Amino acid sequence: MLALTKRAEYGLIALVHLVDRPDEVVSAREIGDTYEVPRRLLAEVLKALSRAGLVESFRGANGGYTLALAPEDLTVAQAVTAIEQAPPRDACESDIKTSDGWSACEMSSTCPIKTPIQRLRAGIWGLLHQTTLRDLATPEPVNPFGELITKAQLQTPKLTDAAVQS
Repeated sequence: MLALTKRAEYGLIALVHLVDRPDEVVSAREIGDTYEVPRRLLAEVLKALSRAGLVESFRGANGGYTLALAPEDLTVAQAVTAIEQAPPRDACESDIKTSDGWSACEMSSTCPIKTPIQRLRAGIWGLLHQTTLRDLATPEPVNPFGELITKAQLQTPKLTDAAVQS
């Protein structure tokens, strides 16, 4: 499945912190101290976000970072891609071949779950494309994930007493 790395998590934490301070230049030290994030890793992540044009960096004694885009215009997928370069892949999706010509997963050609898993991952990745930093920073998220959960809960058949007893 899609799993966020610590780098991606720290990047999202930093970005949400910047959303909460829209008119301020925020130092990596402040972010690291506030959330107990390793400063060196945080600095690497912020540098990657800066290279991607998602944050602006300012040098000097009062230096730090600000968002380069409005929180409504910056998606979780953009941030993760800037930090990780591409969505994480698992062996099931890997095109990597071993030295003897087999794919990394020997079951790849006959696997009964390969296509459904790929659809799930595509759905999750699509959700990250629809979720903005504003959604993450809002105490009560208004993103599609919440709507999907609600819809799924409404569509799940409730067990009747007869079904439970059988």
